[in-house]
Amino acid sequence: MTALVVKLLKDTPSGWARVALAILLAGLASMSSVALMGVSGWLLSRAAEHPPVMYLTAAAVLVRAFGITRGVFRYCERLVGHAVGLRLQSALRLETYATLARTTLLGRRRGDLLTRIVADVDAVLDLVVRVLLPFASGVFVIGATTLVLGVFSWPAALAVLASALLAGALAPWLAARLSARADAASVPARGALANVVHELSRTAPDLVAHGADAAALDRLAAADARLAAIDARAAWTRGLATGVQTLAAGLAVITGLWFGTQAVRAGTLDHTMLAVLTLTPLALHEVFNDFTKAAQTWTRARVALERVQEVLAEPAIGSGDKEASAPAASPHLAVAGLTIGWPGAVPLASGLDLRVDPGEMVAVVGPSGVGKTTLAATVLGLIPPVAGTVDVSGTIGYLAQDTHVFSTSVAENVRIGRRDATDADVTDALARARLDLDPARLVGEMGTALSGGEQRRLGLARILVGDAQVLVLDEPTEHLDPETADALLDDIRAAAASMAVLVVTHDPGVVARCDRVVDLSR
Repeated sequence: MTALVVKLLKDTPSGWARVALAILLAGLASMSSVALMGVSGWLLSRAAEHPPVMYLTAAAVLVRAFGITRGVFRYCERLVGHAVGLRLQSALRLETYATLARTTLLGRRRGDLLTRIVADVDAVLDLVVRVLLPFASGVFVIGATTLVLGVFSWPAALAVLASALLAGALAPWLAARLSARADAASVPARGALANVVHELSRTAPDLVAHGADAAALDRLAAADARLAAIDARAAWTRGLATGVQTLAAGLAVITGLWFGTQAVRAGTLDHTMLAVLTLTPLALHEVFNDFTKAAQTWTRARVALERVQEVLAEPAIGSGDKEASAPAASPHLAVAGLTIGWPGAVPLASGLDLRVDPGEMVAVVGPSGVGKTTLAATVLGLIPPVAGTVDVSGTIGYLAQDTHVFSTSVAENVRIGRRDATDADVTDALARARLDLDPARLVGEMGTALSGGEQRRLGLARILVGDAQVLVLDEPTEHLDPETADALLDDIRAAAASMAVLVVTHDPGVVARCDRVVDLSR
């Protein structure tokens, strides 16, 4: 168990009690399977002697009982174990989302971050269901089986115990040690593969247009090959450990048969118990089938949860998501003595003084890399200023050059701007943005069912439904044809007539429509 899982169990109501119950149910299910084999062996041996049927009644009832309870206990163990695992998974996911909402978490590759908050968080379920329960219940079954067999033959019981320790403890431990490096590397390797896939999915048209698609696909193939090689190493080790476990099971059967035969010849053991000593180890060793995989899962789950812990412990950058500011009687945006720069990097610009009042549209211009988008991020609170002050009075809205469109309806995309917006509010915002779309229409994956202009207008409607008073536009006409860009600017100017508008742009057409221009390069 990792410290993170222990904390989650402590914070989850009845967390430890549920885990204990799941372990007990798993142990009873495995013990029923072992007992079923042992009683069945005795029943067959005794029935071969053709005794009166009443002599077999108790054993027949036990066979039925163990056959039923094996399934019942396993089903209940699955219910309880998955319930506690899913509770922990849900709690960890909520904590992760809450952490992300408090920060911009800059510097993290998006594909890897997605892997951390989805696949790596899922590891807490694997840790409970596929690691903790099998091993904990296995200890219970080994101990109980050894004690029961010891009643009839201690030498056979000790031999079974030795084989169980070899198959259930030593082989999985050695396999986990041999594949530890590969298992630990597989988790970040999946994140690296997710990064490449994410980049390809977002930039495929541009890559094809510039003839860079072959190189990008080569990077994808290389990342996939690295992960495949890691998985192959883990599978080879798992196969080797499975061979050791099979050998241990065979030795357990042989030693049980040998010691049982000796005891029968010495007259210290009834000959009908010979089948019990021989067949019981087979059922016991079936319990260990997934132990090697569980040991490897432990390594992967531990590394995955460490990656999640890194996200949780990441220092907050900027203000992250926060409740909208209260409407102001005199909205404005002002910066004084401002120095801007990304955290940990060299500042890009300093000594900035700027004020934007209602009804004004001010353009921020300069060559690429001078700090235009950095200024917008600082004004929005996504990153803190290096020095100076930022004063934003009133509700603020942001129209990005690559507005994210969610794979849902037009109305739900608009409600991102205000979650309690009514249907009438959504319709009004779409009208003000001059977007003639059915609110119930689906927009497709990442807005593929909309044109570039429609996506920008959808982003504008998202801002207008939130009653923004201060508006920050980042390259509002990027990738739009001149006609679409002019129409969008006309509508923005009309919709934002009473707003304080700051525009980050390099488009001369946008600059010409602004009241003032601030050149960061100067």
